[in-house]
Amino acid sequence: MRHGKKFNHLGRKTAHRKAMLSNMACSLIEHKRINTTEAKAKALRKFVEPLITKSKDDTTHNRRVVFSYLRSKEAVTELFKEISVKVADRPGGYVRIIKLGNRQGDNAPMAMVELVDYNELYNPKGNKAKKSTRRSRRGGAKKTEAAAVETQTSQEEE
Repeated sequence: MRHGKKFNHLGRKTAHRKAMLSNMACSLIEHKRINTTEAKAKALRKFVEPLITKSKDDTTHNRRVVFSYLRSKEAVTELFKEISVKVADRPGGYVRIIKLGNRQGDNAPMAMVELVDYNELYNPKGNKAKKSTRRSRRGGAKKTEAAAVETQTSQEEE
C-alpha cells in the first residue's frame, strides 16, 4: 500500500530513482534547460529547488550536503559560484516547467525544465520595471497633470 507516500516513485527502485534525479539535476545545472517527461520534471523540481536554496549560503556543510545529492564536483561548483549569485534575491521558485506536448513515439507528455533566471525571453535584464496595480477606475489625475505640464512646456517653447 502507498499510504502517506507523497512523491512520485517514477516506476523505479530507490537507488535508480535517486541516481536518475541526481543526473538530471546535474544536467539542469550545467545546461540551464533540459527536456524530459512531465512526471520527471515535477519530481526534478522537488529535488533541485531545496539544493538551490542551500547554495545561497556558501558554507562547507552546505557544499557537502549538496554534493551528497548531486555526486558531481563540477555541478556543485557551478551551483555555488554562478547560480546562487543569480538567485540570491529570489525567495523560491527557481525552476520553471513548460509543457511541450506529447512525444511522437509513445505519446508521453513532455516538458521543458529551465532555471528561471537564465531565460532572457521571460525576464530580460534591462526590463526590471515593476508593474503597478491599478487601484481605482477613476485614476486620470496623474495623466491629466502630465498632459498639462507637456502643454505648458510646448507653449513656452513657441
